[in-house]
Amino acid sequence: MAVALAALAGFVDAIAFLQLGGFFVSFMSGNSTRLGVGLAQAPVAALIAGGLIVCFVLGVVTGSLVGRHAGRRQRPAVLGVVALILSLAGMAHLAGLVHPSALLLAVAMGAENATFERDGEARIGVTYMTGALVKLGQGLASAFTGGDRKAWLAYLFLWAGLVSGAFLGAMAYSAVAGQAVWCAAGVAALLSLLALIINPE
Repeated sequence: MAVALAALAGFVDAIAFLQLGGFFVSFMSGNSTRLGVGLAQAPVAALIAGGLIVCFVLGVVTGSLVGRHAGRRQRPAVLGVVALILSLAGMAHLAGLVHPSALLLAVAMGAENATFERDGEARIGVTYMTGALVKLGQGLASAFTGGDRKAWLAYLFLWAGLVSGAFLGAMAYSAVAGQAVWCAAGVAALLSLLALIINPE
């Protein structure tokens, strides 16, 4: 599930990156750098980056509140909300509202991070990979010195999921432009259903 969600994040991020000319809807470290550079050199870029960051945080808040309210059905509820927000982004794009669509994508990606939340903390980051790559490196170091030889593989799969999703997102964008968001909405809905089937209580 985590790898699938990382792939979904990569898919959506690639669409937004190509549509917005180098801004992200799931990778807020990149947007934070763009915000800082934009404040110094390009106010419009700073406004776009800042707006995406605010929407991402609002998405995290939304996903966390939905997850807490849903109790044991946290995962399907959060993923259902992600699917709904992605669908709204698709409708905004159909209406020609490119930037509002991108802001909704950032909300969706923020909410996705609440899928694996426990006790107010996201146990697995599915929209950013710096932490996963750090843990991958630490796992390799541990394996080289007699520790668990396979622990690093989970982080490799997570990273590979995001990269694979980004590749597919770029390919889909080349074929149908921003309408590729509908594919992401469908995948999120299927993952919500799968989460409900796996853990119906």
